[in-house]
Amino acid sequence: MIFSTLIEAIAQILHMILNLYMWVIIIAALISWVRPDPYNPIVQILSRLTEPLYYQLRRKIPTVFSGIDLAPLIVIIALQFLDLFLVKLLFGLARSL
Repeated sequence: MIFSTLIEAIAQILHMILNLYMWVIIIAALISWVRPDPYNPIVQILSRLTEPLYYQLRRKIPTVFSGIDLAPLIVIIALQFLDLFLVKLLFGLARSL
């Protein structure tokens, strides 16, 4: 009983973190369309939160097609997959205990 509740709590927190990071990526992508001031603290925070993941992704596969960088879209799809797979897996595990 306690163990299943703990797993459900972990699944819920993981779901919130993945959704929060997805929104950070969406906001950073939208801001990048308007040529933001690179010295703005919000722009710097968004860049620090997203660029390391984009860098890792760009090293593995090309993400720029016809001048459009699809790295944010690829990361959002991967985050949605993780959310659907891991969170549902944890909830299923908690219910089976």
